[in-house]
Amino acid sequence: MAAPIDEPLDPRRWFAASVAIVSVAIPVLDNTILNLAVPTILREFHTQLSSLQWVLTGYSLTFATLLIIGGRLGDIFGHRRMFVLGAAIFGVGSLLASISTSVPTLFVGEALIEGIGASMMIPATLSILSNTFQGAERPKAFAAWGAVAGAAVAFGPILGGFLTTDYSWRWAFRINVIVAPIIVVGALLFMHPDERSPRRPHIDVRGAALIATGSFSLIFGLSEGTIYGWWTPIKDLTIGSWHAWPATRPVSIIPLAFLLSALIFTAFVMIELAMERGNRDPLFEFGQLRHLGFRYGLLTTMVLAMGQFGLLFILPILLQNGKHFSAWHAGQWMLPQGILIALGAPVGGRLTRRFSITSIVRTGLALEAIGLLWVALAISPRVSFLALLPGMIVFGLGVGFASSQLTNVILSDIDPDKAGVAGGTNTTVRQVGLALGIATFASFIDASTRNGGTPTAVANGARPAMLFAASVVAFGAGLSFLIPRVTVARKSIPEEVVGAFESIDVP
Repeated sequence: MAAPIDEPLDPRRWFAASVAIVSVAIPVLDNTILNLAVPTILREFHTQLSSLQWVLTGYSLTFATLLIIGGRLGDIFGHRRMFVLGAAIFGVGSLLASISTSVPTLFVGEALIEGIGASMMIPATLSILSNTFQGAERPKAFAAWGAVAGAAVAFGPILGGFLTTDYSWRWAFRINVIVAPIIVVGALLFMHPDERSPRRPHIDVRGAALIATGSFSLIFGLSEGTIYGWWTPIKDLTIGSWHAWPATRPVSIIPLAFLLSALIFTAFVMIELAMERGNRDPLFEFGQLRHLGFRYGLLTTMVLAMGQFGLLFILPILLQNGKHFSAWHAGQWMLPQGILIALGAPVGGRLTRRFSITSIVRTGLALEAIGLLWVALAISPRVSFLALLPGMIVFGLGVGFASSQLTNVILSDIDPDKAGVAGGTNTTVRQVGLALGIATFASFIDASTRNGGTPTAVANGARPAMLFAASVVAFGAGLSFLIPRVTVARKSIPEEVVGAFESIDVP
């Protein structure tokens, strides 16, 4: 509830905002830096990309699976409490990842523990800012929230390259170990605890478990098909000394993984629908899919997240494994697209004053597909920066347009009392799409990195992966035409929900 007009403003409010805003940048930087460090970690751990990709994929899946539950726990027990607990857990996971000497340890620290912490910490930041600020200050607070996240995306690659080259990729996690205690202390000093809701909603743990296991089976099938065989077994699946699925079986484990995923997702849909009919707080409310903007917007978001990550995941591998760049040098090459992403968001926001939000999204998706196609056609063993630059500029501008406005489209017709859940669902779908993208693109180029990482081999693997990314985003652009026209009039979205996701419109 908003404070009365004559109530004095809390002088600590911007300190509280600073704590929440900094916490948003940490996971973004963490994953961006880690992407640049992938080739270095592969050499240091003497492992393959198909194994290391589970660190990136696992974080996205953990975060996506627990995101809505983390938000609901905040509604029940207080958002500041969940924020503090999440930041502490995130710091513990970063500490474990920073001292890891193997992929399994890195997986537990980064993918599991950090993912759990982020799923509790990030949803709480929006509620904390909403409860701390009123009136004209509220949009400014959310603009700063978005600006810091955009800056982390823009400058994460060059920071990751600097740390990986001149120090160690482990500093991606050591920074969190230093910052996490500061965030915890700052939250306790400056943030007001929220009042607990008198209603205790049901926490759909069963739904979360189903979506996690189903996603795991799907990602396993996509990422390990080239290792174990898409249909005919070509390698034993071993867990320790146990041969879980010998290569002598008539069918590979991969089709069974896809079948299991389909069965689990079917069970998830049936259970969630039954819970919704009984008004028992399902994890995902399928009834909201009656809104065309929500339905096709979520589908577009998943496809978009899957295709968008192609450039961010493939280009560092191409530059470091194929051209034998340092991580610092590779980060410099990737800086233009990051800057254009940060600049594209406010430009897209200003354009909504003259054009519909849906038109801006479609334009952004088209620009993304063109940029990815340009990069794909430019890829060669001797590719130059100038050859990639136009594609990266067009891609970055398209991401800024589309990403800054797509959430507005998704939430435009959602019932006011469901806007928070819908926003969490949007982020969950985005993270699942991200995980699918990592798995798919890794399957394209894993063989080339295993065969020595020569410039020709890496380029031959990266080119079809980029073409696939371009086709995925182009498909998303086509899906966007199923979305009804949405203008700047947002008749049902609370101001604070919109402000958290829309473009940074600084005068």
